[in-house]
Amino acid sequence: MNTTLWVVAGLLAIGYLGGGLAMLLLSKERFRAIGAGQHYVDSFDAGFIKALGVVKILAAAGLVLPAVLDIAPVLVPLAALGLVLLMTGAATVRIMRREWRIVPADLFFLALAAFVAWGRFSLAPFGG
Repeated sequence: MNTTLWVVAGLLAIGYLGGGLAMLLLSKERFRAIGAGQHYVDSFDAGFIKALGVVKILAAAGLVLPAVLDIAPVLVPLAALGLVLLMTGAATVRIMRREWRIVPADLFFLALAAFVAWGRFSLAPFGG
């Protein structure tokens, strides 16, 4: 289980790091042009998109760095819980915008983050 949790957390971290960097480094218009899945940015101003990018980068770091550095590894499941909240918001925005085809992807990432949180809190916690 430990290996599975590491793999899922690592894949989530890579994905959120990439998405966060794109949000932070690209203009809102260039980010929106990536694809139909990015059209949600129309509902937010550019500053919010940049802030969301920072949150995603911090979450990506929180999924792996505390455990790798063995500094407060309890932050790993807390970062995963933060992603559960983030993806709950993302799915809500998709529903409000009637972007039904994208909602399952948001729910999938929510489920992966919830799995990491549950796994690191109870199935295979660090240091225990």
